[in-house]
Amino acid sequence: MTRRNKERHTYRRRSSHNQTGRSFTSAFRTPRSQIAVLAITALVIVLLVLWSNYRRNDKPSAALPAEISVSEAYNKYQNGAYVLDVRTQEEWNDFHAPNTTLIPLDQLPSRLDEIPRDREIVIVCRSGNRSQQGRDILLNTGFQQVTSMQGGLNEWRASGYPIEP
Repeated sequence: MTRRNKERHTYRRRSSHNQTGRSFTSAFRTPRSQIAVLAITALVIVLLVLWSNYRRNDKPSAALPAEISVSEAYNKYQNGAYVLDVRTQEEWNDFHAPNTTLIPLDQLPSRLDEIPRDREIVIVCRSGNRSQQGRDILLNTGFQQVTSMQGGLNEWRASGYPIEP
């Protein structure tokens, strides 16, 4: 063996038997190491999600039930709740509850700035279906004191509560 070949052979032997055993990047090539990294990453993500949910739910909330009856809605109406009608203009013209606001459901996302955030909001429609959609739109955009009325204005009128033509 020439001197140069001996040096290469000695260098290879030393580098293959270094103190740490493997280089940093080659340590992550084994399945066990990859699984460990994935498990730690998943644990961190789960903890972050749980912490953010805890922080969000930690605030005292005056959240209303998802739906309320017509009589409960009338009670809130008499006590100054903001009643939002999400029917069409034509339906509103037929009849509506006095002192309520009309914002048709299809216009609601673009008119959120017209709705007060500091009052309870009762959303109404003809039979109760669109009011649930309106409630969800408001809840998903940060409103907290929102509920919808079961039965809609058809039931409101049948119960004898005030309406305007």
